[in-house]
Amino acid sequence: MGYIIGEVNVSMQEKLVIRPKNVKGEDGYKTFSIRIKNGTVNSLDELAKRTGRSRNELINVLLDFSIKNCVVK
Repeated sequence: MGYIIGEVNVSMQEKLVIRPKNVKGEDGYKTFSIRIKNGTVNSLDELAKRTGRSRNELINVLLDFSIKNCVVK
């Protein structure tokens, strides 16, 4: 029997098992910077506050939705 603290698996045995952490870029995500208008950041922060979700999570959800529902004419 054991339990997990963060990403560390703590075993009730005599050994502490720590699994290697994924190196950045190997988790299927890519980090990059963008420029955003202040008003957009304010709206995003308000949405984050109302939903209890991070900016990053919301940006991913909003981008995924927009890409899937975008029409190019």
